[in-house]
Amino acid sequence: MTNALPAQRTVLERFPAGHPRGSWPADEYAAAQRAQGTPDARVVMDLATDSFLVITETTK
Repeated sequence: MTNALPAQRTVLERFPAGHPRGSWPADEYAAAQRAQGTPDARVVMDLATDSFLVITETTK
């Protein structure tokens, strides 16, 4: 049995899920981050805080 550690994730930005445009601001921010050199920036939903998070697997 291996004791693999969970991947490190960095939250780049948070966006409220109640935004009138939904996840669009988070998606746009993630796309901008990818264009600026963070190729794995992506949007996930944090149910505990009712927010969209833009995360990366790379530590900053």
